[in-house]
Amino acid sequence: MKIISKSAERVLNHPVEFALQTLRGFSENQGMFLAGAIAYYALLSLLPLLILSAILLSHWVDPQELLNTMGHYLEWLVPSQSQAVLADVTDFLDNQIKIGVVLVLTMVFFSSLAFSILEKAMTVIFAHHKSIRKRHFLTSAVLPYCFVVSMFVVLLIVTIATIAIQSMDQATIHLFHRYWSLHGLSGALLYALGLTIKILILTSIYLVLPIDRMKLQHALIGGITATLLWEVIHYILIWYFTTLSKASVVYGSLTTAVVALFSMEIAAALLLLGAQVISEYERLGDE
Repeated sequence: MKIISKSAERVLNHPVEFALQTLRGFSENQGMFLAGAIAYYALLSLLPLLILSAILLSHWVDPQELLNTMGHYLEWLVPSQSQAVLADVTDFLDNQIKIGVVLVLTMVFFSSLAFSILEKAMTVIFAHHKSIRKRHFLTSAVLPYCFVVSMFVVLLIVTIATIAIQSMDQATIHLFHRYWSLHGLSGALLYALGLTIKILILTSIYLVLPIDRMKLQHALIGGITATLLWEVIHYILIWYFTTLSKASVVYGSLTTAVVALFSMEIAAALLLLGAQVISEYERLGDE
């Protein structure tokens, strides 16, 4: 009995060929163009979403711990600019500015646009599905808001888990008649938690957005691929923006917006590239 599928065996035997085929498909589907549109609307909804999250979730967890968690994951999304973005969120909390209808509508409007473009991009990438059914327009309308709510829940859970993990630094365990300090373990656990959360979020996107049902193992392949690629690239971006980049000299006060948009476009491109990996993998199965 075979442990791996024929598709996986072919990818392992010809990884370069599969990678080139994926990149060709990504180029033919105008992946970078679609990524730019997704990043633009995602950036417009980012700050309102963060402010709304901070104001709502600060009722359940310590605001400073919440901001620390936000800053940690913002650094993953917008390398070297997380503190600048978080400063506006901090001002809202410090000044106790109440959320208004305009803020909520802004976040909802641009989030729905970003999801609409992402959904259309998935339709292009998974065109080989040749689905004869269409998603009900109410389902497409509700999906962005369901995702936003789920992000609130995930952020709350991650913040609580982060507080619990950080408290381990001061703890010791008694094992084999010796006391073992857990100091230093929290960093590795936090990194593993963050990596797992990122993979699960991307996997859920690949599972939900395509109209046809996606196999869980295929969605995991895309989620793991996109996450690991971004892990490498985001460290390169941090190094570039902190050592070589002269963006602050060229763009001045617009630096944060320009760098954030550039980073989010790369992240969106990798999100679509992960979908393209799934698409090409499925094609191997069809063959």
